[in-house]
Amino acid sequence: MGKPFFFLILLCFFPSHPASAQHYNALFNFGDSLSDTGNVVLAGLPYGMTYFGHHTGRCSDGRLVIDFIAEGIGLPHLPPSTANNTNFHRGANFAFIAAPALPFDFFHQRGLSHGLHVNASIHEQIDQFQKLLPSICGSPQDCKDFLSKSLLVVGEFGGNDYNTGLFGGWSITKVTSFVPHVTRVVADGIETVKLKFIIDGQRLIGLGAVDLIVPSVLPVGCFPLYLTLSDSSDPAEYGPRTGCLRKFNALAWYHNADLRRQLDQLRKKYPAVSIRYADFYAQIFDFVTDPLKYGFKAGALRTCCGAPGMSKYNFNLEAKCDQNGSTVCSDISAHVSWDGIHMTETAHRIIARGWLSGPYVNPPILSSPAS
Repeated sequence: MGKPFFFLILLCFFPSHPASAQHYNALFNFGDSLSDTGNVVLAGLPYGMTYFGHHTGRCSDGRLVIDFIAEGIGLPHLPPSTANNTNFHRGANFAFIAAPALPFDFFHQRGLSHGLHVNASIHEQIDQFQKLLPSICGSPQDCKDFLSKSLLVVGEFGGNDYNTGLFGGWSITKVTSFVPHVTRVVADGIETVKLKFIIDGQRLIGLGAVDLIVPSVLPVGCFPLYLTLSDSSDPAEYGPRTGCLRKFNALAWYHNADLRRQLDQLRKKYPAVSIRYADFYAQIFDFVTDPLKYGFKAGALRTCCGAPGMSKYNFNLEAKCDQNGSTVCSDISAHVSWDGIHMTETAHRIIARGWLSGPYVNPPILSSPAS
């Protein structure tokens, strides 16, 4: 298989008693391809076909979870932070396709830096956020007041860190050793902005952010990319109820458990700040175990935009979603998987509903978070 094809598919890889959602000043987002709205634009149509009618940099046929969150709290879709001549007073999106949580040096020291495609770690993104803030809200005190009525979504982060190791030839056992580093740097990102060459860093919370949503990583063992590349004849490799690859989901589960531990520590340290966990993992598992409940077809984790007949998951790295040899299914809304690793607009809409109204964010976004 050609490496260019392989890497391209991976790339498009509050106050303590805040007011109700419609009173949020702004929405700010940090993350990777699950939430990038145009900082990196790699693919053309059919990406974007369902809602926008043209490609926007979103790795889906339409809107993402962050788009539906914005709509749900009465704010416009987030402009990418790199956009020129743009007003960011209602929010900005700092997510980059292929962004890892960890910095370049972590991978460079392990001989894995060739697998990185952007220099957009969580601290790089928060650095850009801090630099942009004065143009949005003015003085530090004005910004603190502004952010106290804004919502920040920090993640998903981690998927690209683990992919860099896995697709760099490391065993899943060795890659699992990344987990404490990744979850610590996510917690660090919430608490501390580590600016290069500046000793006296700032804090997201210290800047005035008091309402944060922190998503888990996905159960990637349920996605066609991994199911195809790690196809096994051993039934013990797969979950009996889901058909998902156990080893990849075990890695994701470990990450999420450690992330929750880190968030619990931050809540104890900052009891007046709402830091809510968004459970991507459980939502996708629900889609897999009971697809018909959500309007998906049985076996909905077949890729919608892919190469028909190339595998039982409708996925082939040599004919990825926007390349010749790939077609789009006629029933996009009946699918969870759009291109093998990213989801359809329908899946994003259902996930966002679980964050806005529950139960996958607790308390839901459209309620007052616990003080």
